[in-house]
Amino acid sequence: MQNYKKLMAWEESHKLVLCLYRVTKLFPKDERFGITSQLRRSAVSVPANIAEGCGRYTTNDTARFFQIALGSLHESEYYILLAKDLNYITEIEFNNLTILLNNVKAMLLSLIKKMRT
Repeated sequence: MQNYKKLMAWEESHKLVLCLYRVTKLFPKDERFGITSQLRRSAVSVPANIAEGCGRYTTNDTARFFQIALGSLHESEYYILLAKDLNYITEIEFNNLTILLNNVKAMLLSLIKKMRT
């Protein structure tokens, strides 16, 4: 069991969630139950699953939750692309979010690999 707050992957994924909440506040009101909700839920799932994984007793369980977090991160990646294509976010916002997302992805992949070996 480890303290999830000490993991850079958790820290950066939490930062991504905060950025996405700020950005999605500006989405059209009619998207409140659509892409806004979906993007927020998939993004929040990333640090939440990292935290839950850190509360598990076996490395296999921990790795499984990190893998779930990675899946949610990929889902978020799609919603960010969709938001750009729908002109809900600018190209600059898209690029900044993608950089942050890719950093989290690399950290998660590294953690999963470490847990699996």
